[in-house]
Parts: sequence; structure tokens; C-alpha cells
Amino acid sequence: MLALFAVLLAFSYFRQTPLKVRVAAVQRGPIRSLVSTNGKIEPIQNFEAHAPVPTTVKRLLVKEGDHVRKGQLLFELDDADIRSQAAKAQAQVKSAQADQSTITTGGTQEEVLTLNAQIEKARSDRDTAQRNLDALRRLQQQGAASPGEVKAAEDKLQAIQADLTMLQQKKKDRYSKPEVAKIHAQGEEAQAAYQAAEDSLSKSSVRAPFDGVVYSVPIKQGAFVQAGELLLQEADLTHVMVRAFVDEPDVGRLQQGQPVDITWDALPGRTWSGEVNTVPATVKPRGSRNVGETTCVIDNRDFRLLPNINVGVTIVVAEHDNVLTLQRDAVHSDESKPYVFEITDDHLKVQPIQISLQNLTRVEITSGLSEGAKVALPADEAKPLADGALIKVVP
Repeated sequence: MLALFAVLLAFSYFRQTPLKVRVAAVQRGPIRSLVSTNGKIEPIQNFEAHAPVPTTVKRLLVKEGDHVRKGQLLFELDDADIRSQAAKAQAQVKSAQADQSTITTGGTQEEVLTLNAQIEKARSDRDTAQRNLDALRRLQQQGAASPGEVKAAEDKLQAIQADLTMLQQKKKDRYSKPEVAKIHAQGEEAQAAYQAAEDSLSKSSVRAPFDGVVYSVPIKQGAFVQAGELLLQEADLTHVMVRAFVDEPDVGRLQQGQPVDITWDALPGRTWSGEVNTVPATVKPRGSRNVGETTCVIDNRDFRLLPNINVGVTIVVAEHDNVLTLQRDAVHSDESKPYVFEITDDHLKVQPIQISLQNLTRVEITSGLSEGAKVALPADEAKPLADGALIKVVP
């Protein structure tokens, strides 16, 4: 009985003791719904020069940060070995062309002349053998030649004809199909080697392909470089692209044309503006995150944004002007139904509301509260707000 009395006494005391609260007022103004993330600066028009073969840097004519004009010589490589390779490849091409010409004509000039002379002699021998055979056949009819003599003449004619046929076939099909294929393959290989050598030679002296800024030169004059090694990077930095990495839950909120603000920790207080150019077509892992990649083009005519730097990205996915807004931490939720504790005559009243846009600090109120309405914020987290509670406003 005494315990029950004590509980009732304490309950009465707390109901009569004002609950200390802070106040948030409903205000009219703009509200933005934002997606904040990170991104990386990339050149839009970019050029990279790589070593075509192992060699040394003969002359280096630029340094990082230099502004260059189209056609300006940037560096030269030692091309002695490359020129030697080009000359060797050119000789192989000429040899292959000679072999192919030999195939077309049926052999070298000496071989063709010798074969033609052999064919002409065989034809003459065949004609002589044919005349002898015809004469013996007439004599046989007159009884002046024996069958054995006629048979010997026929055999001789057949042998000569066989030799002629073989020579004619040799002239027509001097090279077999595998031999022809091999010579053509050697020609193609020689031509490819020559083109590769010419390409390497053209890359031994590099000129700027467009007006821009040299932003990376990882080599030094006189240094030895391996084939494929990066030698220089140039870009047109008057406009740069920001590649932003948006977390998967926010990807569906992105649309082309949404405003974008870019910040860089190295230049605090500076903001660059643009708009969303592309919407992610897929989500991919990036570290511990699943992100969609969206891009934005930024005016960079003062060249302050540098390639490969990490930047902060804020995308305005929605924006409403002249609407009722309230401090976000004043809003509570019960089964996904938002409500607030409105202050009326120094008491709290549970007031259901409807909201629209929201960001990290404020929410848009579409119904349930009017402009200027006061809403309670807890001043003491140990004493939760309650409907009907007596309150005392504190700063």
C-alpha cells in the first residue's frame, strides 16, 4: 500500500513539474534536397605519350604546368636503334616484294630464260620425232620399214612429248600453294615490321596534338625508359569533367540537368558550379561502397582544378521555394507517420504532419502546421516529450 502511494506521489510530482524544452518555429523559405558525395577531376581532352621502344630521353623541352601550343615539340627520344630497325624492316619488305615478283613471273629472269629455251628445244625435238615417225609409217606401207622401227619411233616421240609437257607444267606451276602462301606471309610480316618501325620512329619526337597544359612529366632528360612507359600527359584544362561516386540508395534520385556544386579542400571557400550530364547506367563496387558514376563538366579557365584531385560534390536533386520548413530533429515518426509536439498554452500536443522534401537539417511541411507555429525540442534527453505535458521553454 505504501509503495503504491509512493508511485502515485511521484507521478503527480512529475506531471506538475514543467518539462524543460527548446523551441523550433515553422518558417517559410526555400529548401533543397541534396546528395553529398565525393568525386574526381578528369581531363575531357587528354593526351598521353608512351615510349615506343626501350631507349633514352634525348631532349625534354617542357615541364609540368607548361602551357603549350598545337604542334609544339615536347620531347625527343634517342632514335638510332629505331632508325636501324626501320632500315632493316624496309630491306625485308623489298626482299619480300622481289620474292612475290618471282612468283608472278615464274622465277628469276635467268630461270625463266633457261626454261623457255628448254621448252623451245623440246618442241623442236618433238616436231622432228613426229616427222621421222610419219616417214617410217609411209615406208612401212611400202615394205621398206619394219614394225620394230616404227614402234621405236613412236616410243621416242612419246618420251619427247612427256618431257615437253613436264617443262610446260613447270613453267605454269613452278611454285606449290604452300610455297606461295609462305612467301605472301613473309611479305605481310615484313610490311608489318616496317610499319611498326615507322610508327616507333614517328613517336620518338612528340609534338602537342592540341593547345593545352602539360600536367604530368614523370621522366627526366637522359633517363632510360622501357617500352610502354608513360612519358608525358597533356590536357585541355579550360573545361574539366568531374566523375562523382553516388551511393546506390541515391542513384534513383539523379536526373540530367540537376545543379552540381564542387568544392576542393585545398581552396576552402571556393565553389565551382555545373550540372549533371550523365545518369548512372549501372552500380559497381568502389571500396566498401556500391556506387553509380555520374559526370559533370566544369568551367576551369583559371586552371585551378587539376587532373586526378579529389573533390567534394553536392547535387541538388530537388528544390522548393517559399514553403514551410521545420528543423529536422523536431520531427518524430510512428509507424512511418510523422508528427511533432506542438506547444499550446505551455503544454505539448501531438500534432500529425505531412512532409515532402528533406535534407540533413530541415524538412518541408505540407500540412499540419502553419507558419510561426512553435514545436518542442527535448532539452533533457532523459525526460522524453509526452502529449499533454506541462513545459518550460529554455534557451
